[in-house]
Amino acid sequence: MGKVLKTVLVLVIVIVIACMTAWTSLAIYYSNLSSDDLRSAMAIGFAVFTAAAFLFIKKRLWTLIGYLIIFCLIVAWWLNIKPSNDRNWQPDVAVLPYAIIQDNIVTIHNIRNLSYRTETDFDVQYYNKTFNLDTLDSVDLIAVYWMGDAIAHIMMSFGFQGKDFVAFSIETRKEKGEGYSTIKGFFKQYELIYIAGDERDLIRVRTDYRTPQEDVYLYRIRFNRERGQKLFMEYIEQINAMKEKPVWYNTLSTNCTTNIVMHIKTFSERIRYNWKILLSGYTPLYAYERGALDTRIPFSELRRRSHVNPKAHAIGNDIEFSRKIRDGIPRPE
Repeated sequence: MGKVLKTVLVLVIVIVIACMTAWTSLAIYYSNLSSDDLRSAMAIGFAVFTAAAFLFIKKRLWTLIGYLIIFCLIVAWWLNIKPSNDRNWQPDVAVLPYAIIQDNIVTIHNIRNLSYRTETDFDVQYYNKTFNLDTLDSVDLIAVYWMGDAIAHIMMSFGFQGKDFVAFSIETRKEKGEGYSTIKGFFKQYELIYIAGDERDLIRVRTDYRTPQEDVYLYRIRFNRERGQKLFMEYIEQINAMKEKPVWYNTLSTNCTTNIVMHIKTFSERIRYNWKILLSGYTPLYAYERGALDTRIPFSELRRRSHVNPKAHAIGNDIEFSRKIRDGIPRPE
């Protein structure tokens, strides 16, 4: 029995060290060192050195202690890599929004409304708009799918008097020439941006201009003005904070869905992290099961009626896009 326990313990230690080594090698490779060759050499060298040390040095305890010291030093270096607001940004994420707050009046500056010819060919347009918190009368969840049912991009939209809308999209802030990688998203490769956007931009770029087009669903949320105002102000405070202090994006922990949950949890204990949130495509189903959506009809029917692509194509760049796209979408009482 003692030999079995010892074997299991050794196996666990080997697995843990292998995972730590893989993470460290990737952290070095995706670090802030300027030379690609140096980063590659150091990442490979760390993995090879670790394997050789544990295979050929007989004093395993001292080897483990030395390994942990080096690992901690690399982690300390990695933690000290700071995000920045000063990079050569892609034009669609180059301008940060911010807000001026006077009592219940909030003026959002730099609401994005790009005029697209294609996804990458557009005229950069921004505008400012003032919202009265006392007239907030809707909060909607927008889910965007491009690779099956499990993964979606989640946005929130706020409506005022049924005519003025502003949507928030939490995205990676990419530099010119930079593409997205899920793996890179774990290693401080992208800053985070909260885009305050016109729905004609944030919805239509996905339904009309991306190739292939993405499926967009707009769900009306059961409205509570006090909670709606608190969530709206969470976004406002966040965009103001990030204008002064940038934040890293993280594929798992700091993304379009987990940050929404983080904001809601500041004033409501009813929402909890759940596998349907980590697999963001199931977030609307989670909201339905929690009673936040219209439960008078089956979710499959609600999902069908919340699909907005055909309407987005038909409405086009109409100034009343946001009002018209909601026609026929069930809203909870």
